[in-house]
Amino acid sequence: MTLWIILGIIAVVIIWAVSAYNGIVKLKNWVSEAAAQIDVQLGRRNDLIPNLVETVKGYAKHEQETLSQVIAMRNQLTNMGSNASVQEKMDVSNQLSGTLKTIFALSESYPDLKANTNFIKLQEELTNTENKIAYSRQLYNSSVAQYNIKIQMIPNIIANFGGFTKEQMLEIPAEERAVPKVQF
Repeated sequence: MTLWIILGIIAVVIIWAVSAYNGIVKLKNWVSEAAAQIDVQLGRRNDLIPNLVETVKGYAKHEQETLSQVIAMRNQLTNMGSNASVQEKMDVSNQLSGTLKTIFALSESYPDLKANTNFIKLQEELTNTENKIAYSRQLYNSSVAQYNIKIQMIPNIIANFGGFTKEQMLEIPAEERAVPKVQF
């Protein structure tokens, strides 16, 4: 009888350990999937940028420096490869987003560009993609939070045994944290 109780306890501990390990693996994979979704949206934006630049080139000949910046940042982001961290990719992406805002502001100076249907469609697509990037960042941080909570909770023996380490959340740049100055 005592042997059956001991075997029962061992079986319960093994089932718990396997379940806990599998739960951590599931959360770790969610973090990886969320990071991949960010890459998908960055790729989508990178595919749209050359079309936007070509559309703007025809109208804003003397804005070549701004257009060159956009292409350079796009190329930098494209060439980062899989070795770059999600945070590094997002830092370059934030710079690119700022430069894209400059291009959209150019349309105010060029009424013909502002009325161009290709430009309008590209601007809408890029705006939608920027929103998807923001959502993907939120999903990534949420996934990282769930994963980090799981590996830090007691008992975290399974996380230590499995070699699971804490993931870093994406952070916004300091300049985006600053309170905007509003003047009338």
